[in-house]
Amino acid sequence: MFELKPYRRHTDLSSYNPFREMEEFEKRFFSEPFASFFKNGDIAEFKTDIKDEGDFYVLEADLPGFDKNDIHLDLSDNTLTINAERHSEHEENDKKGKYVHVERSYGKYSRQFDVSSIDTDKIKAKYENGVLRLTMPKKQETLPESHRLEIE
Repeated sequence: MFELKPYRRHTDLSSYNPFREMEEFEKRFFSEPFASFFKNGDIAEFKTDIKDEGDFYVLEADLPGFDKNDIHLDLSDNTLTINAERHSEHEENDKKGKYVHVERSYGKYSRQFDVSSIDTDKIKAKYENGVLRLTMPKKQETLPESHRLEIE
């Protein structure tokens, strides 16, 4: 007997293009709705890691391609805000339209962190090789003093 199989038009290897899906994905990914998220100056996030080193925390934030002067750290009401802004080279310098394809994003980037358990006066920040590193000492717990009361 024979088996019933569905008919598929693309079973022939000569019509198979393994890159077709990737090309369509790239077109959708870099289409105007997604790309405009970065180009219109909306706020995007960056990736961070936070390690507990015992007496202090270490926060490392990936901010490649930023100038140190474009990164700002603000403390307000037990909240640390890291702001970074990157301007595009083609936006500012290329008025004649020499760019054929642009994928690097630019705009404003921001993250906020609760620092209520941090001694904010002793935070140290360093930016090197595209990574912002904050060393944040923990607040020392003050135990209530105990003493004996005399009875009269």
